[in-house]
Amino acid sequence: MTDFEIRTLGTEEHRAASALFRESVHYPPSDDAEWVYAARYYSPGGAIGAFDPELIGTARSFDAQLSVPGGARLPMAGVTSVGVRADRTRRGVLRAMMTTQLEDFAGRGVVFANLLASESGIYGRFGYGLATRCRTYSLDRHRARLRPDAPAGGELELLDLDRALEVCPGVYDGLEFRPGMMTRPEVLWRLYETQLRRYTSPVKAVVHHGPGGPDGFAVYRVDAPLTPPWTKTMELWDLFAGSASAYAGLWRFLLGVDLVDRIAAESRPLDDPIELLLADHRTGNVDRIDDEHWIRLVDVPAALAGRAYGHADPVVVEVTDSLLPGNSGRYRITPDGAGRTDRPAGLRLDVTTLAMVYLGTWRPSALAAAGRIEVHDPAAPAAADGLFGTGVAAWSGSHF
Repeated sequence: MTDFEIRTLGTEEHRAASALFRESVHYPPSDDAEWVYAARYYSPGGAIGAFDPELIGTARSFDAQLSVPGGARLPMAGVTSVGVRADRTRRGVLRAMMTTQLEDFAGRGVVFANLLASESGIYGRFGYGLATRCRTYSLDRHRARLRPDAPAGGELELLDLDRALEVCPGVYDGLEFRPGMMTRPEVLWRLYETQLRRYTSPVKAVVHHGPGGPDGFAVYRVDAPLTPPWTKTMELWDLFAGSASAYAGLWRFLLGVDLVDRIAAESRPLDDPIELLLADHRTGNVDRIDDEHWIRLVDVPAALAGRAYGHADPVVVEVTDSLLPGNSGRYRITPDGAGRTDRPAGLRLDVTTLAMVYLGTWRPSALAAAGRIEVHDPAAPAAADGLFGTGVAAWSGSHF
């Protein structure tokens, strides 16, 4: 039994929920000017609250689609703004909200839940697994140059923030997605608008135009401090390119912006090819490797059936899921697809670990060696590596 109730929030309750969440992560509430924009990234019916009898916890979600290996896009829910009031933590409030969300997603046919975790130890117990990773790097703008044989690139168009918010969503929608990328519904662009309008320095976007039209863009700002050492840093907020030519063209522009000392590129793919374009790769530096998205397979049969697999011997995996027991069971994975089976399992893993291998970020053999997958057939880990592996690193590039 719990001494609180969980229910969907009305629109008039969204601002209180936002203030509670921001307090839980030690931020002040949005002021009136910011709330004009922030209110628009609360989807009607998408926020829940825990009450006892006042609001003590909240979480919200929005609907989108997740790109999986093979190119299919499957229904997902982005989970965000999760917080519990400090005097009510560790009393089951978070578990109750997470369970309520997952049951709602399952009832609506959502295949995945997706979030970015403020702390890495929180969400694994609810079935979320670290499914994409990213790296942050920086370039010495005075020394970094593209190789002479780098792709030439096309025409470039410079936009201010207002125009960028009109143009970039359409460019993004037209790109080919890699595994882990997600559609960006309007509510997500409204979140980005709120964040970008907080900056005092101008936010700019550059759009690359290829033979078929716009095929890439970058969003950035330059931080120019007024005190020593006066190092001017370009913060690369977003960069997506639909071709090698677009990627090189955007970087050629960024490296050519005057009065910039350093370029900081946040949350880029692990296989981002910037070093291959630079005449001297040592003009760049990898600052860190980070978690990116954690996914939860809400509908394991649909998720396994929805992605493509590599060429390897079939493997039977037994999946356990304590929160959504309908997912539990054995599945036969083959190069032609996946489905339930009664055959003996070669591997046994929980739904959290399945999320880690699903997009190809982690090799099943490595997880087995670490004790996170039970091995019943010695040949199964290597075969699973071949089945779940992908040609490019999974990456989203979208935060929320």
